[in-house]
Amino acid sequence: MSAQPSRVRSPWLFAVLLAALVVAVQALLVPLFAAPAANLAPRDLPIVVAGPAPATTELTARLAAARPGAFEVTTLPDAAAADRALRDREAYAAFVAGPDGIALHTAPAASPTVAALLTEASAQLSGGRPVPVVQVVPADPDDPRGAGFAAGFLPFALTSMLAGALLIFLVARRGARLLGLVAYAVLAGLAGEAVLHGWLGVLDGDRWLEAGAIGLFALAAAGTVAGLGAVLGRLGIGLGAVLVFLVGNPLSAVSAAPELLPQPWGAVGQFLPVGAGGTLLRAAAFFDGAGAGRSLAVLAGYAVVGLGLVLLGRRSGGGDGRSAAREARAAKVTV
Repeated sequence: MSAQPSRVRSPWLFAVLLAALVVAVQALLVPLFAAPAANLAPRDLPIVVAGPAPATTELTARLAAARPGAFEVTTLPDAAAADRALRDREAYAAFVAGPDGIALHTAPAASPTVAALLTEASAQLSGGRPVPVVQVVPADPDDPRGAGFAAGFLPFALTSMLAGALLIFLVARRGARLLGLVAYAVLAGLAGEAVLHGWLGVLDGDRWLEAGAIGLFALAAAGTVAGLGAVLGRLGIGLGAVLVFLVGNPLSAVSAAPELLPQPWGAVGQFLPVGAGGTLLRAAAFFDGAGAGRSLAVLAGYAVVGLGLVLLGRRSGGGDGRSAAREARAAKVTV
């Protein structure tokens, strides 16, 4: 008789503890998502100062005095060299000193947020006078603020997590899982490019490069979730979701720039799938692939490791319907 009350109370206690656990997770997730967005500021942001030596020395000193630690300055001889650096993604903008004063050359395609920030900063350097702005690598005219690019990239992370999880739960054979991941990546790349470039018009580059960038990201993200799931089961799928989305998304800087996030988180985000994927897609869409080396290597690494884990992991997933049916039949026979 004394054991009965404990059985009645335990579900209530479990429910309260479960609610407390979810709130604790929420308390961690809110600052994880909000803090990077609320603390955007340049931190060692690569920029160029171009022009004759006396003018560039003075301008570099003024930038350092105005915002200590904000900029990583490279000095170049003229505007043509500065523009090449922007097209090669070696810098986000260039302050060009000339006989008529300072001009600002920007690459909004790399980050509209940075371009807007530096446009405001240029007025301070010129004593409040208007500064001519030259857009060397403009953003797509249908998406000048980059909001469509950032919002359009997020669903790829969500659907890739879903694809990786479903392949583990519903497909038993390792080879079939591998085929499913590759098929998903190819189709995701083609469909994503068709929507973002052909339909919405927020991309403006070589369509095959764009499709390849989206497809590689899809393979890396889905392969990570599937690989961890194949080895660790449901726990692995949860870890994959945390890595790809819950941590990777707020640190990705897809809507801003890694150098605007508190460090080292901006740098860390570029070694996670979403951050590397956003950087790779920007390179493909607006810079003919320039500056894509690291993000390409990061995504390829996730894809290879994920596929390898799928190949080495358990043959049947935790949610495989045929396995569950066999277990049910065995239970009936035992009874």
